Amino acid sequence: MAEFSERREQMVQRYLRAGYIKSDSMVEAVRRVPREEFMDSAYVDYAYADQPFPIPGDGKQTISAPYMYPIFYEPLNLIEGNRVLEVGAGSGYGAALARELVGSTGLVVSIEINETTFGFARENLDGTGYRDVVLVHGDGSLGYPEEAPYDAICVTAACPVIPRPLIEQLGAPGKLMAPVGGSYSIYGQDLVLLEKDADGEIGEQILMKVSYVPLTGEYGYGGRPRG
Repeated sequence: MAEFSERREQMVQRYLRAGYIKSDSMVEAVRRVPREEFMDSAYVDYAYADQPFPIPGDGKQTISAPYMYPIFYEPLNLIEGNRVLEVGAGSGYGAALARELVGSTGLVVSIEINETTFGFARENLDGTGYRDVVLVHGDGSLGYPEEAPYDAICVTAACPVIPRPLIEQLGAPGKLMAPVGGSYSIYGQDLVLLEKDADGEIGEQILMKVSYVPLTGEYGYGGRPRG
């Protein structure tokens, strides 16, 4: 719809001014992915509002505020041909953006642990033409070794620590983004950028404070987190 296209462009310009979007590739990705197609039907009119909204699941899942996607993806420097793992498919919107950024020669694998949310993401990705995203129903904290190593890994839920399997499946060089810290802390979590160099050496930096729902699974909250 023309109305949504106009709102999408307004959002792009807003995020360029705010500094959330920095690269031409991110501009084009956001322009191409119709966020309204990834919203729960009750909230479609708010697709370009700067806040998260509920999506089908167990009552905790959301589609993140739209500015969070460039905040996550810009530091990962995704380029044509990259292999990307997303932990927490949610609505599928993030996977669609990643697919645009890595192009037809890249690979996007997205894992969702909640069956209802997985079905929602599958429907949204198929309906918008992103059928080549490898969508997996399973424990994202364990990663997806079948397609490893990855150039970039994006974790969209708060971790007690960055799961060891994800670090192991990250290529060298490679980058990983994850919220780390208390899942319901009033102070939120630290958004951590972990970088592995060509020799396998690892460094971390905290970019900002964020607030995400808790990661579930073996290395998530309620599991057996191990560093």
